[in-house]
Amino acid sequence: MEQYYFEDSPKSNIFKSEKLTVRVDTIATGIAVPWGIAFLPDNELLVTNRDGQLYRVKNRKNTKVNGVPEVVAEGQGGLLDVILHPDYANNHRIYFSYSKGKKVNGRKLATTAVMTAILEGNSLKQQKIIFEANPYASTRHHYGSRLVFDDKGYLFISVGERGNENGNPQTLGDNQLGKIHRIKDDGSIPAHNPFKDKNGKPTSLYCYGNRNPQSLAINPFTKELWETEHGPRGGDEINIITPGTNYGWPLVSYGINYNGEVITDKTEAPGIQDPLHYWIPSIAPSGMAFVTSDVYKPWKGALLVGSLRFKYLNLCYLDGAKVTHEEKLLKNIGRLRDVRQGPDGYIYVAVEDTDASVLRLIPVQ
Repeated sequence: MEQYYFEDSPKSNIFKSEKLTVRVDTIATGIAVPWGIAFLPDNELLVTNRDGQLYRVKNRKNTKVNGVPEVVAEGQGGLLDVILHPDYANNHRIYFSYSKGKKVNGRKLATTAVMTAILEGNSLKQQKIIFEANPYASTRHHYGSRLVFDDKGYLFISVGERGNENGNPQTLGDNQLGKIHRIKDDGSIPAHNPFKDKNGKPTSLYCYGNRNPQSLAINPFTKELWETEHGPRGGDEINIITPGTNYGWPLVSYGINYNGEVITDKTEAPGIQDPLHYWIPSIAPSGMAFVTSDVYKPWKGALLVGSLRFKYLNLCYLDGAKVTHEEKLLKNIGRLRDVRQGPDGYIYVAVEDTDASVLRLIPVQ
């Protein structure tokens, strides 16, 4: 299959698709694993490096932001996503997710946490942790962890099941792993969240049965929350996230275990939401954006998803909630970690382990 030809590195910065040819321009360099990108005013970017650094980027110059908390930069952990508050222009507040560590009886554990802070120049001020997923775990993978605000100002957080599929994603109560959460911008819990604790108080939990969700995006056409998550060996998914819903991991799956063993023989079951779309083999989806810009008229209305495994940008043409056609863009560009449409209408992608860390796609006339 064509996506396996890793040795066929791009020969130029021009890439042709079925309907559009684009040129990729380098926006940021020298960031090893640019996990998340956000757009500041005046053509400036915020970019996280998974190793634990946050950068302001302008004119290809990286300026380190001080005040980032210590992260567990091991395995898939580190400094992860970053987004701006919807009213950033007035409050300068940002949010970022990261793997937070602690020691228990001499063991170093970690979890997915979210911190908010005020960005003043090149420093973070008034840092406050507003979310920690319990329980902490000794593993170093499946943290999630994308962030997105909806148009009502609620913050959604995706949290992976940390590799414990039998203990976490189908367990409710105090277990927050393998789930998607909804909180207010200050960390408080919306009263109408679908799950309550044993005392009848609302919890942050919004849905459950998720494996390792590394994309979240609000569909600008329908206002729905869309998600992608990693399956095991096969069975990566696109889901439309609705409150109180069970997305099935590990009770149902289109994939098998990495050692070839069957996890489940079921691909659907009563009470479990089927995926909108799934991939076999797994593409390892990370980062997702809807194309709304007239800059890319042939792609307008489509969904873009980054592929870590096969090193391309996946273009999904949509008819409502159905993927009607797919195309592989930017083949072998590198492990594509994040994709965003900027306020200038252009598409930006973050690529791991290349000098060109963040790229912008420019249509060629």
